[in-house]
Amino acid sequence: MEPNVRFWITERQSFIQRFLQWTELLDPTNLVVSIVQEAWKRSLSTVHPDSSKLIPGPFRPAALLPFTAPMVFLSMLPVKSLKSMILPQVSFYTYSTVFNIVNGNASYDRRPHESILVGAGVIASSTFFGLFPRLFQVRFSLNSILSRNVIPVVILAQLSGMNVVASRSLEPLRGIEVMDKEGSVIGYSRKAGTKAVKDTATSRVVLFGTSAFIPEVFSYFFKRTQFFLQCPWSLWTLKLSCTILVMGLMVPVSFSVFPQIGRIQCSELEKEIQSATEETELFYNRGV
Repeated sequence: MEPNVRFWITERQSFIQRFLQWTELLDPTNLVVSIVQEAWKRSLSTVHPDSSKLIPGPFRPAALLPFTAPMVFLSMLPVKSLKSMILPQVSFYTYSTVFNIVNGNASYDRRPHESILVGAGVIASSTFFGLFPRLFQVRFSLNSILSRNVIPVVILAQLSGMNVVASRSLEPLRGIEVMDKEGSVIGYSRKAGTKAVKDTATSRVVLFGTSAFIPEVFSYFFKRTQFFLQCPWSLWTLKLSCTILVMGLMVPVSFSVFPQIGRIQCSELEKEIQSATEETELFYNRGV
């Protein structure tokens, strides 16, 4: 059994314990292996639990906040022209797609060109649907609170979840490894793959939906203060700071909502897996 898998299986942590664990693993110093002092912490934060390979630095869990917070901020700025929105949207969904593929379950067979083709399609479709409401806003000069603030937040949250589902679509199709408590692989389950992707997609909706919504609420009330009337430029400073602070809290929360190693009742799996073991509960890597 891979050491990281053994850790997540044996550590039956509560949400609070998982949250505290992730606050350590998301330390930015984990992006540079050489300066991390604790070997176990380094392993959990930099090594993929399925393949035991080092995760590329820009796509480790600790990199999600510094890379995506500026992108979320830029994506939620008022639209002056559609061209000004293309780069933030493309950057955000490109990074999200690669992050989801790299940190997804890696226990099933896949060829490099399959990941590239799936990733390219997901990036193109996510960017298109992300820009679509903005196109309407520019084309028809929509300036209501609903079109300017609410709909972009909803679209960002929903597309973040759908991005996970699409970029990891091979997991429910081919099945992922399910293991007993000793780490012995019992078989490959499409139902476990579906559950892993669904749980991760839900956590992304919570992460990016909250991270985009709260700064919009603060900005709405801030624009009605006397300080804003005197210093209009301060709005963007406040909004960027608020986005970073909210995401700084929400990233470990979203990673902690579901256990890293998921548990599923054997009775919920395919019949061939049920007949291969007497265990009542099996385990699978949910991915990040």
